[in-house]
Amino acid sequence: MSGGFLATPEAALIIVLVALIAHEPFRWLGAYLGRGLAGDSEIFVWVRTVATALVAGLVARLVLFPAGVLEAIPLAVRLTAVVAGIAVFLWARRHLGAGVFSAAAVLLALGVLAQ
Repeated sequence: MSGGFLATPEAALIIVLVALIAHEPFRWLGAYLGRGLAGDSEIFVWVRTVATALVAGLVARLVLFPAGVLEAIPLAVRLTAVVAGIAVFLWARRHLGAGVFSAAAVLLALGVLAQ
C-alpha cells in the first residue's frame, strides 16, 4: 500500500479504539454527575448555547476558509448549500438530519455542476 500503516483498516480500528478509551469515561462521568440536573436549568441552557456557538463557528470556518478538497468548490456554491440546509432544516420542523442531508446534496450537485 502506498499510504503506509495509517491507510490500513487496522490503523482505523486502533484510532477508533483510542478515541473511545479517551472519551467514554468522561461521557459516563458527565452523565453520572448530571443526573440530578434539570434539562432546562441555567447551566444546561448555557452549555447548549456554547456548544451551538462552537458548531456555528466551525461551520462558518469550513465555509469561508475551507481546507482540502472543499477549497476547489466556489464560495457561492458553499454559501448556497448552507442557506439551502438552513431552509430545509426550518421547513422540516427543525429536523437536523434533513438540513444536513439537503445541504450536502446541494453542495454535491452544485459542486459537480461548477466543474
